[in-house]
Formats: sequence, C-alpha cells, structure tokens
Amino acid sequence: MTTVGIVTGAGRGMGEACAQRLADMVDVLLLVDRDAAGAAAVAKELDDTGHRAAAEPFGLDVTDREGLVRLAERVVELGTLRAVAHAAGISPSMADWRRVFEVDLIGTALLAETLRPLATEGTAHVYFSSMSPLLARVEPDPAIGAILDDPLHEDFLDRIREAVGPDIEQSTMAYPWAKHGVARFARREAVRLGPVGARVCSLAPGIIDTPQGR
Repeated sequence: MTTVGIVTGAGRGMGEACAQRLADMVDVLLLVDRDAAGAAAVAKELDDTGHRAAAEPFGLDVTDREGLVRLAERVVELGTLRAVAHAAGISPSMADWRRVFEVDLIGTALLAETLRPLATEGTAHVYFSSMSPLLARVEPDPAIGAILDDPLHEDFLDRIREAVGPDIEQSTMAYPWAKHGVARFARREAVRLGPVGARVCSLAPGIIDTPQGR
C-alpha cells in the first residue's frame, strides 16, 4: 500500500516545516501551494536530501473547487490517503475580510469536503487554527455558532456579516472569527470521520517566525 500525504501552504513557512516532518512518514507527499514555484523548490529540496517520500508539487489555491477535485483524483491515482497537514492561510494584513474567511475557513471546509471520501483507518488531518480567537475573546452565541458551522452555505459571508455586525469587515476581526470557525469545524469533522477510523484535530499556534509572520 502506497501511503500519500498532503501539505497545503507547503511553499514556505509552517507548511514547509510540516512537509519536512511528513517526508519520512509517507511514501508520496503532495506539496500544495498557490505558489507553484515555491512548492517545486521545496519538493526539490526534500528529494535532494534523501527523505522517504517522493515529493510532488501541486499548484493549487485551496478555494478552487475544481483544483481540489484534481488533488483528490491524484491521491487516488497514487495510493491511500494517510496524512493531511492544512497550513495554507492568510493573515489580516494580506487581504480584506471576505478573502480572509474564504481562504482560512471556507478553504478548510472545501478541502475537507473533497478529501472526506478518501479517509480510511489511520488517516489523520491537522488543520491550523490560531491563538487569535482566544486573545480576541471570540465567544459566539448559538445563532452565530450555527452560521460558523455552515461555512459552505452559499450566503455564508453575508450571513456572518449580518450576525456579527460591521466590525467583522475589519480583517483583524475577521481573522480570529475565521480561525475560531476552523477549530469548530475540526471538531465536527472528527465526528464525521471517526466511524472509519480516521482522526481530525486543529492546532492553535502563537506567532511563528515565518515570512508571513514577519
């Protein structure tokens, strides 16, 4: 059985670090990044340093539904999905509030939805949340929580804007809300995948010394 790993945001920073760790845990490692050249450079470095996995770059924006389907198809071609480290994301300084939600929360849900049929016993997913929801004291009431728990609703952005209020149009506010949504999503996805023996968790890092962090 050929085991396959996926790292998103693999072209630099935390994603690259995840790729270095996973490169000795699977047989093939797909390095996903919208910066295809960055992913290719990391793949070459991993291959040149003699890791177990054959590293394969995969240019993809995690909000691209068709691209995600191609990613899933590639996994099936290669073998069995073993590990997913979803580190792709953007910070408040990189985009407006809508794009922050689209990449950080909706992108997580899209990736999970696409890969869900490939989960089997031993598959493990790790999604990157953040310490920011704790610092911002994000504590949604049940109505807002229900909206956050349905990030693939076609009117999600309008619904969350109406529920939270105009402050969420600040990307510095949208970011902790989106990352809180990631943590909530991981708990729900764990329940969905548990029956087949797969695991899901989220991590909430502090500030990490990466190009994006700087």
